[in-house]
Amino acid sequence: MMVHPLKEDNGPFDDDKDLRAVRQVRGVARGFLAGAAPQGEDAVDAVLLVMSELFTNAVRHAGGATGLRLTAGTGTVSVTVHDASTLPPLPLPLDATRPGGLGWHLVKELSADVRVEVHAMGKSVTAVVPCPTGVMNRAAEESS
Repeated sequence: MMVHPLKEDNGPFDDDKDLRAVRQVRGVARGFLAGAAPQGEDAVDAVLLVMSELFTNAVRHAGGATGLRLTAGTGTVSVTVHDASTLPPLPLPLDATRPGGLGWHLVKELSADVRVEVHAMGKSVTAVVPCPTGVMNRAAEESS
């Protein structure tokens, strides 16, 4: 298991700083997937997109991400993003005239399973994405 500290940010969305954070976790995820799913190609892109959407949603709507966990299983990669909010994600109605609002729909479409677990310290959102992996179990984790 790899652990990398994340800087916790519970303030308003700051495009420059928060985009750097998304790039940072995408880099961690790319490194993890290079070892866990070296033949994954399109599936790896799906995992990265799901991870980016969950992380960005935590930053924009839940006061900031407090942790990220990637777990490779047989034929899947699970992405778990932790945040300090106990409110579950709420999908917005699809509206082509309004920017945004597609992230949760993309997560649900690309994932075999999506779970939201509310706990005393906030919530964890886990998406299980089909992805050919070369390992039985491998995990990477970032937390504050």
